[in-house]
Amino acid sequence: MDYIITLSCPDKSGLVLAVSSWLVANACNILDSDQFRDGSNNTFFMRVHFEGEGEGEEKLKALEHSFKPVATANEMSWQIWPCSEKPKVVIMVSKQEHCLTDLLFREKNSELPIEIALIVSNHLDAKPIAAAEDIDFLHLPIDPDTKTAQEKLLLGEIERRNINVVVLARYMQVLSPGFCHAMAGKIINIHHSFLPGFKGAKPYHQAFEHGVKLIGATAHYVTAELDEGPIIEQGIERVDHRSTVSDLVNVGRDIERIVLAKAVKYHAEHRVVLNGHRTVVFQ
Repeated sequence: MDYIITLSCPDKSGLVLAVSSWLVANACNILDSDQFRDGSNNTFFMRVHFEGEGEGEEKLKALEHSFKPVATANEMSWQIWPCSEKPKVVIMVSKQEHCLTDLLFREKNSELPIEIALIVSNHLDAKPIAAAEDIDFLHLPIDPDTKTAQEKLLLGEIERRNINVVVLARYMQVLSPGFCHAMAGKIINIHHSFLPGFKGAKPYHQAFEHGVKLIGATAHYVTAELDEGPIIEQGIERVDHRSTVSDLVNVGRDIERIVLAKAVKYHAEHRVVLNGHRTVVFQ
């Protein structure tokens, strides 16, 4: 059975040897390995994809138990995952459905190692899409008077369904600091890269008025600070003076789809390790 371990710790000599020796001692074989040292804070990061004999909860517990002394001796933050377990995802969307439909297509065609367990929206536009895919749909209309109660209800659904990741697929509501803290490191958002230059409504119209030459999108983890969470993936496409507002919108949607899908894939494959306000992404 295949597993993935990710870790970070203060850098020093012998870390790769320590992890490799642990794998050998547990009759495990490395399938893929990558590591990175951040010289700015002297932190070592590592991701190893390996196979081992046996499977199931007992095998996982045995691996975790045997690694604890290695982790303690080297001050490691770490986690081990079975590759066979797909993270359960809730997709939140408002009225723009392009990212939602793209994620559904990729999940159905096994391009994304995730299980979409629930679709949530503050509107009803996406309900027929959820019904067509036989995915549960939760309508959570939001206003200042209901926001706290609705987020509490959503957190209850996330816990009840054992959901691991929240994906904001053009969800046009700001999550409360409480919700962000409750799901820290587990909320992925997509937005146009014009922020903070072109805030508010119709960013592509603003971009057109300023004659931009690059259209972009950014996927990042959500924090209580609006659109300032650690960045996972970005993409750009060149445009020129011939491009209309409609052209910019269409190019922007394409980039948003691709960038969000990459970010979700990297997260689901445990390729992203937080490094303060930044990320290490093993590709």
